[in-house]
Amino acid sequence: MHYFVTGASGFIGKRLVRRILARKGTVVHFLVRERSAKRCAELLAYWGVDESRAVAVRGDLALPGLGITAAERRKIDGKVKHFFHLAAVYDLKADEASQRSANIEGTRNTVQFANEIGAECFHHVSSIAAAGLYEGVFREDMFEEAEGLDHPYIATKHESEKIVRRECQVPWRVYRPGIVVGDSRSGEMDKIDGPYYFFKLIQRMRQLLPPWMPTVGLEGGRINLVPVDFVVDAMDHIAHRKGLDGKCFHLVDPSPRRVGEVLNTFAKAGHAPAMSLYVNAALFGFIPKGVKKGLMALTPVRRIQRAVMKDLGLPEDILTFVNYPTRFDCREAAAALKGSGIEVPALETYAWRLWDYWERHLDPDLQIDRTLKGTVRGKVVLITGGSSGIGLATAHKVAAAGATTILVARDPEKLAAAQQEIAARGHAVVTYSADVSDAGQCEALVRKLEDNHGGVDILVNNAGRSIRRAIENSFDRYHDFERTMSVNYYGALRITLGLLPMMLKKRRGHVINVSSIGVLTNAPRFSAYVASKAALDAWTRCAASEFADMGIQFTTINMPLVKTPMIAPTKIYNQVPTLTPDEAADMVVEAIVYRPVRIATRLGVFGEVLHALLPRVAQIIMNTTFRMFPDSAAAQGRKDETTPAATPDMIAVSNLMRGLHF
Repeated sequence: MHYFVTGASGFIGKRLVRRILARKGTVVHFLVRERSAKRCAELLAYWGVDESRAVAVRGDLALPGLGITAAERRKIDGKVKHFFHLAAVYDLKADEASQRSANIEGTRNTVQFANEIGAECFHHVSSIAAAGLYEGVFREDMFEEAEGLDHPYIATKHESEKIVRRECQVPWRVYRPGIVVGDSRSGEMDKIDGPYYFFKLIQRMRQLLPPWMPTVGLEGGRINLVPVDFVVDAMDHIAHRKGLDGKCFHLVDPSPRRVGEVLNTFAKAGHAPAMSLYVNAALFGFIPKGVKKGLMALTPVRRIQRAVMKDLGLPEDILTFVNYPTRFDCREAAAALKGSGIEVPALETYAWRLWDYWERHLDPDLQIDRTLKGTVRGKVVLITGGSSGIGLATAHKVAAAGATTILVARDPEKLAAAQQEIAARGHAVVTYSADVSDAGQCEALVRKLEDNHGGVDILVNNAGRSIRRAIENSFDRYHDFERTMSVNYYGALRITLGLLPMMLKKRRGHVINVSSIGVLTNAPRFSAYVASKAALDAWTRCAASEFADMGIQFTTINMPLVKTPMIAPTKIYNQVPTLTPDEAADMVVEAIVYRPVRIATRLGVFGEVLHALLPRVAQIIMNTTFRMFPDSAAAQGRKDETTPAATPDMIAVSNLMRGLHF
């Protein structure tokens, strides 16, 4: 038995061909463009057959007669039992011209060719999109009733099915699959579309929030997801049953899920927080179209929408389908499949496979060089406070990655020691001694950086001063606040302002500010330190907004408590869990590579949310920890250096809130 297949190399097509070839004595002729001929060997290997059973036919959908030579046509004329037409554009992001060319003209050329060679049955793979945005239940015997055909993808899918119904002179069958996702057994998928568009958003929610934190989401219309293995099995079975010509079959899930339910299922599969409160997206339908059109006419609104959609990897018109209004009756398909055991599996049983495959193979970030070496090789990276702690640990990693690494610190001897330590590992750094709290030294440093290195590409403002002292012990110590602000805020500001002009000239640059988790949690006993870091955070947010279109990016790291020389005087920290400098340096590396707006631990974000939603509760919690952990002897004005023993409560709280300042 001979078959002819267009779109045999596509996601559904190559699986259908493999299924057909599993039948004894079958020969499949498949259309292949000249430029894609090199894929034939790969397809034959996938199907497990040789050229005698899978015959490549050179041609092109866009050409009359599919561009197939007369000699090739004679080989199949009158022999084709089943002609499967799957070739089409299935992509919301595709331009209208390419969709019309493939979906409409390509189908017309294919139908004419099938008529000319006398195929016994023409099988057209359409889509539920052919129904448009029909309000209500769309039956398999409905077609002309379709409405809402404005979108190019919807319009071309409807028009291509119309061509089959009106111009096909041989018996035909139409299949309208739902939104086809990956294989329910392996998760395999070949592109990002449908629900996959939202996977990046779910992934980011997982990175930002703990899985137990409730979130708010959209509750839209019902969307119909079907795994590719169901579609292939159903098409193969129905195509070979007798007496079904001239019918359409909805290959859909008879129990479709709402958008919010689908996203929650995938959130669970990706270990992201679930949406416990839904906002019905239909509410947006009450906004008059004139108001929507007027808003979208505003340049800032359009720019914001495009930027958000691009950042999340969503097509700009995806919101059109959030309130999808159509339900699909599938009685004809169910009757044809009765007794075959072919049915749509529950999404919960295979959602985790789809997520796992996407994260391993389709996540767009996988296609980007996300290594530190790929990010900093050949670039100039300046790290202040680089002679010890977080700065030194970061310098080791950056220097090893091939960057021109520059360390700045006050103490020349410590800088020399740091340089030797890095050199011992086979890497080189440049060092400059400067006190960032001194305006003159900062100006001189900036001139050296411009003269010797042409400025810097990445600035890590890591130099800092921390004072752990309750306000009640600081009434006569105003200078503590001044000197902390001088380093943490004014020092970072002097260096940044000095280097920004050169970054602007190059139209590229990245400023990373090592801030504190205390800014998010408002840690008591650290009022001087937290205030100085909060000032820097606020300035950074303002600067980021001003330079967003100039190629300069800013990242704030709300760093948890790290075991560095800065906290060494507080002996009680020897008894509480802290991050190591190397772990902290990994956070800086993450900032360098991914360039996020902010990096914070889940505990820090939770603290910020708690302060925003329940400020009184947050104050009580922080006051409790404040009274639980005592001031150091020095902070109390005593010379006694004995460290009080940690109580069970202190140990429990410090482990529960790892990284917080106490």
